[in-house]
Amino acid sequence: MSNTLKVVICVLNSKYVHSSLAPWYLTAALEEHCGSSVQAAVIEGTINEKMEAVAERIVQQKPQVVGFSCYIWNITATKHLMRLVKNRLPEVNVILGGPEVSYNAEDILQAEALVDFIVCGEGEKPFALLLDAISQKGDVKNIPGLCYRQGEQIIVNAPYISAEDPPNPYTNQYFEALAGRIAYLETSRGCPYSCAFCLSGRCGSVHFFDLEESKKKLLLLANSGTKTIKLVDRTFNANRKRTRELFRFIIQEYGSKIPDGVCFHFEIAGDLLEQETIDLLSKAPPGLIQFEIGMQSFNAKTLVAVSRKTDVNLLKSNIRSIIALRNIHVHLDLIAGLPYEDLESFQESFNTAYLLQPHALQLGFLKILFGTPMREDPERYPSMYKLQPPYEVTATPWLSSAELTLLHYTEDALNRLYNSGRFRRTLQYVIKQTGATPFELFIKFGEFTARIGVKNISLDDYTAIVFQYFSKQSGVDQSVLRDVMVCDRLATNASGKLPPALRVYDPSQKKIIKQLEGKAFPPPPAGIRRGYALLYSEPCLVYVDYEHKNPVSGEYPLCFYKLTAVDN
Repeated sequence: MSNTLKVVICVLNSKYVHSSLAPWYLTAALEEHCGSSVQAAVIEGTINEKMEAVAERIVQQKPQVVGFSCYIWNITATKHLMRLVKNRLPEVNVILGGPEVSYNAEDILQAEALVDFIVCGEGEKPFALLLDAISQKGDVKNIPGLCYRQGEQIIVNAPYISAEDPPNPYTNQYFEALAGRIAYLETSRGCPYSCAFCLSGRCGSVHFFDLEESKKKLLLLANSGTKTIKLVDRTFNANRKRTRELFRFIIQEYGSKIPDGVCFHFEIAGDLLEQETIDLLSKAPPGLIQFEIGMQSFNAKTLVAVSRKTDVNLLKSNIRSIIALRNIHVHLDLIAGLPYEDLESFQESFNTAYLLQPHALQLGFLKILFGTPMREDPERYPSMYKLQPPYEVTATPWLSSAELTLLHYTEDALNRLYNSGRFRRTLQYVIKQTGATPFELFIKFGEFTARIGVKNISLDDYTAIVFQYFSKQSGVDQSVLRDVMVCDRLATNASGKLPPALRVYDPSQKKIIKQLEGKAFPPPPAGIRRGYALLYSEPCLVYVDYEHKNPVSGEYPLCFYKLTAVDN
């Protein structure tokens, strides 16, 4: 009989395109910290799968131990999966780990009889030591970060923070499983900030991993077949000199050791950028680098209340500078539901963020996470929130439930109109002509579409609603609106076809194209689709070749030919 301990490490991702580092870190740590013979298999699923199918994959491995990585987005599905597995394998040891269980381990052990152990904090070393103890039937009391039952008593240890670099998770098995999905890399752990709504500051001071090893891993991932590599460092540019070195390395190696078409996504603090870094970033090929910048709010009182240290003026200046480079995709984050942020204040934050013209503006909603000051100190941070994951705020002393509902409608309109990239010219025109603020436009349109229902609507039908709604707004010329919407459609939809709401039957179009193509402007490149449309507010032929999409804006370049009476 084999003495090898059979282990399955399972994680449920939010979508198939995502991957997870956690199980591969844990597997790699076994070689360093586990003296026993362990056979570990990694099983990744998604929260959208049937849990019975995932359970079957686990059971087929006949494990003695199953570990689950727990996050806010998968904890409900993970608990269901755990019960299915335990029902099939009653003797299996169940171990939970991850941020969603690290700060409420005692409550989970009291509520979930099927859970045997919870690893809190950084799990690589504790998990390996625990498997060693299970295999050898040894004592677990000295394992850091471990929570467990001892008779009727629950033993709780503080989340473990390692002073060492984690083991290398990028094995051959990892790359086989990655299969071109989004890859993740961390070059540091911890965060220099201690925001009251976030867990990252609970992980101790920032621990930067070996720089040269980080470069090697960047190259490994860049050559793995993936097109997107997300750096999961909580504040990537916390060390400015180190940040510049990594940016410089990526820019220099692009096109040689880093294949064309790969992009790197970073979460940064915008006010920590220095001019030297911005100058360096100006040399990056378009689309190579993406930034996600969490502003959360522009309300000074709010930022103080949540211990968010931000030089707001410098932040805005740096964001403008980065966007002006036109080579970096910039995603900005706002959070609704923070202390002292009422609807009027949030409107100001929203308009400030929107007018910076990021490529994406995320309107998120505050989650009251286990382990954060906002959950642990409700008197200081009063709010009502859902008791089930993701613990989203439903009302605060400053925002009513009805107002938060309106902001959800605003979010839907923002995502469909702005973040989709499909209506940028339309929005610019309507805001200019109506004099509405961006927030006013999105909240009113969001409320309107919520009333009529657009959940599963097609793009063509949604476009018709946009056209009908905005054409009725004061100051909007229907002919001009149609033309800017035509330009939006041609620039963002490679079919080259206009939706019914924007089509105008004009028999002269084919004649004009035949007359001008190859003379006034070149014919389309061989094998490349070209889209055409006539614009009427100022007689013009617009055309687009669906060959080179801008990797930053996601648009195809439009070409315009002004028509004269002779052309017609």
